[in-house]
Amino acid sequence: MCGILGIVARSPVNQLLYDGLLLLQHRGQDAAGIVTSERKSFYMQKSTGMVRDVFRTRNMRSLPGNIGIAHCRYPTAGSASNSAEAQPFYVNSPFGIVLGHNGNLTNSDKLKEEMFRQDLRHINTNSDSEVLLNVLAHELEKSSVKLRLDPSTIFAAVANVHRRVRGAYAVIAMIAGHGVLAFRDPYGIRPAVIGYNETAAGIEYMVASESVAVDAMGFRLLRDVAPGEAVFIDEDGRLHSQQCAERTSLNPCIFEYVYLARPDSIIDGASVYETRLRMGERLVEKIKRQYRQLQVDVVIPIPDSSRPAAMQLALGLEVPYREGFVKNRYIGRTFIMPGQAVRKRSVRQKLNVIGMEFKGKNVLLVDDSIVRGTTSREIVQMARESGARRVFFASAAPPVRFPNVYGIDMPTRAELIAAHRSEEEVAAEIGADALIYQNLEDLKEAVRQVNPRLTHFETSCFDGVYVTGDVTADYLHVVETRRDAQRDGDEEEAGAQLDLNLVANG
Repeated sequence: MCGILGIVARSPVNQLLYDGLLLLQHRGQDAAGIVTSERKSFYMQKSTGMVRDVFRTRNMRSLPGNIGIAHCRYPTAGSASNSAEAQPFYVNSPFGIVLGHNGNLTNSDKLKEEMFRQDLRHINTNSDSEVLLNVLAHELEKSSVKLRLDPSTIFAAVANVHRRVRGAYAVIAMIAGHGVLAFRDPYGIRPAVIGYNETAAGIEYMVASESVAVDAMGFRLLRDVAPGEAVFIDEDGRLHSQQCAERTSLNPCIFEYVYLARPDSIIDGASVYETRLRMGERLVEKIKRQYRQLQVDVVIPIPDSSRPAAMQLALGLEVPYREGFVKNRYIGRTFIMPGQAVRKRSVRQKLNVIGMEFKGKNVLLVDDSIVRGTTSREIVQMARESGARRVFFASAAPPVRFPNVYGIDMPTRAELIAAHRSEEEVAAEIGADALIYQNLEDLKEAVRQVNPRLTHFETSCFDGVYVTGDVTADYLHVVETRRDAQRDGDEEEAGAQLDLNLVANG
């Protein structure tokens, strides 16, 4: 889950890219980067941290040109918070190319080996995005004639990338002296949209992870990038597109609708906000069908992404909807934070209780999902400490029981509270008097109600079915082993930093 953005404008693009990254900040808070192009030269600024921390006025002045791409990073496969792995990545052979990527490659190790032994390219980081960049560079070199590029040779190179690369990927790249290239994996797992803006000087184009970046910056939504499609916008502002994959199917990640995307975005023709309303309606039906004995006095969302579902839930149950938690917006998403100890401590920094909404009441808390359970457990405890008589918990998503290998940070079953527990056992673990999970088919139907053309979804974290067909038990074992080693390193680093702080503070 990262944010990608590319713009071919008619005036300096640096401010547009910065503003667009702010709109996509929810997709990644670990690192950010912008690269612009002017007269076949690239200008780059990237580092770890939030968008507002990475860019200063002096940085913006050093990003000239009307063409550029940008990225905000959420760590998955590459992992540790490392400035060397901030994107976009750059290569200068055979063309100057910069690339940002949202997703995760499932054959990254194999590709690294091919890069070293066959393509004679060296990979400098652990990021699969750098691997993808080098595959693209190599295929562009093979497809070009005397190192000359046009849209047809670029699309031929992307077709070869699709043949070699496996996994989930929405990509934005810029080729020096040519333009901006975007493409999406043949399964359409991670999102990408095209927007345009008509100016007196001509049409400007944008490609972004979510439509919110298009709308909020005054562009108009043209359409989604199709699975397997490549879109190329040349330096003169002409849009070219071509289907580059032999076989395609649309399987959007359903977790985008549950949690990842902003509610004001439209992904693959479905309003995220409306899908979340429908999730609430489906929960109403399940509660009336299976949990009629619950005496609910008030419905309270866990901010922010669960609000639409909670509102519909309260409406359907005919009980009051109340805001019981105040969110500190300057604390990062706990879902992204490394280490259980750090995540647990951050929950109470992030949320504070409005006690009057809990005291003496049977409270139904609503969240978008339950992943590790740390946040849910702390929130249930906060509700009880505030005087709630009984605490029920509803999840707009089904139990998360399996690793996600397509770009969401839930790669090991050991970290997932529902992986080896029944719903009753999960309820006991988080301290709830009752726990209501969404059914998977109801979740799918909630999205289909909004766009009936969406017939299939990527739902591996709920059902263990991996749509790319190449995720084996051995692969998952390798991923889990790496994740365990990384997590141990993160917690050791966090502990060392805490010790240093204690020493510094006397």
